[in-house]
Amino acid sequence: MIIKKNINFPNICFDAITDDTTQITKSCLFVQTKLNARYTRNLPLCPLDSYTHNPQAIAYIESKNLAQIFSLPKYIVGITGTNGKTTTAACISSILLDCGFRVAVLGTRGFFINEREIKPKGLTTPSVLELYEDFELAKDCDFFIMEVSSHAIVQERIIGVPFFLKLLSNITSDHLDFHETLNEYIRVKNSFFRDTELKVINADEANASFESTNAYTYAITKEANLNVTTFSLQDGISAHLESKIGQISENALLTSPLLGKHNLYNLLCALCACKILSQNIQTNTGGFKDLSLQDFCNKVEKFRGVSGRMEVVSENPLVIVDFAHTPDGMEQIFASFQGKKIVVLFGAGGNRDKSKRPKMGAIAQAYANRIYLTSDNARDEDPLAIIEQIAQGIDTQQALIIEPDRAKAIKLALRDLQQDEILLVLGKGDETSQIIGDAICNFDDREVIKNLLATL
Repeated sequence: MIIKKNINFPNICFDAITDDTTQITKSCLFVQTKLNARYTRNLPLCPLDSYTHNPQAIAYIESKNLAQIFSLPKYIVGITGTNGKTTTAACISSILLDCGFRVAVLGTRGFFINEREIKPKGLTTPSVLELYEDFELAKDCDFFIMEVSSHAIVQERIIGVPFFLKLLSNITSDHLDFHETLNEYIRVKNSFFRDTELKVINADEANASFESTNAYTYAITKEANLNVTTFSLQDGISAHLESKIGQISENALLTSPLLGKHNLYNLLCALCACKILSQNIQTNTGGFKDLSLQDFCNKVEKFRGVSGRMEVVSENPLVIVDFAHTPDGMEQIFASFQGKKIVVLFGAGGNRDKSKRPKMGAIAQAYANRIYLTSDNARDEDPLAIIEQIAQGIDTQQALIIEPDRAKAIKLALRDLQQDEILLVLGKGDETSQIIGDAICNFDDREVIKNLLATL
């Protein structure tokens, strides 16, 4: 990409900056990144500190130094994990906005400043140059909350970012098409926490490994800085919390309309983060001044979740849409409805990790009374081939319905749904399109469900 921007160094001025070798001009500063390095081997690159307007040279800056030429928001908070990043980031944003701060959020849903959409959804973590453009757009914000993908860590899209606080939700299997092995995926996630900066870690996550300096933890089953002593997941979440963050131990009662144990973890992560921020940021008036753990819990109570995450599309019959697209993510959803009769509809994304497909099928069989296998975003793969790979994890054909057309599959599931059953439509969440081959079609699970319910 290329950004029009006046950049001034001693005796050197540029009117744009780019990370694209095809966009280079004499008045454009080039950003060298890990991803474009293979295209620059034969270019006459010259670092800024020795650039002297040599007509044959191309001035460049390394991506790790972009903070020198872009304005940044005050405090940058990064959250990584296999599941829960989006909900946790949104909850933190909700709390901080309620405290009176200016907040930007960047992630799977897009880029927002004070809840106003600035850019639509794209990559979970954008390219390093676009990321710094987003930072500058949010330079007047107090906080910048961003999701950090494992791809972004490997590709150094976050290199040089001065994170004030880093968060870990969990680490389960995903993206093995890119990382190749689970051990490598785990290593990459944990590499985000090897420094001595402030960090918040899920102590119940067995795969977590981190530098203990300035580390705080939250947990339901293990001893941590923020603990749950008792909890209930009936009709939402209610939990009694104990905090050992800072000089004073605190107790608080958390209530939330969100569903599921996984959301209790998400809320704990958000609460722990906000409590630590309040302990480490000096605010003389307003903001965090004198807020207790209970005050933060009261603010969480107002948080209604994220569109497409455990979203109730219909109450009668009960139909819920969620973004869950990994075995662990699906199991977390299923576990939220233990004792209920579950019907599930899902597929798997094409050109993505194939190893998780039969595992998704096995998880669905373990929890659901009836399974509808259909297309997700098939991309360049044959939808039926993807479905067959999911079905390999299902050792019985009983109550298994295969329909590659997602709209038709939803219609079948709704038609057959009994009054005492719950239909979970998983995989796409708040996505409003479906990718099949080269075609990008308008498709929103929620709208399809509502339209079908109106006619069935």
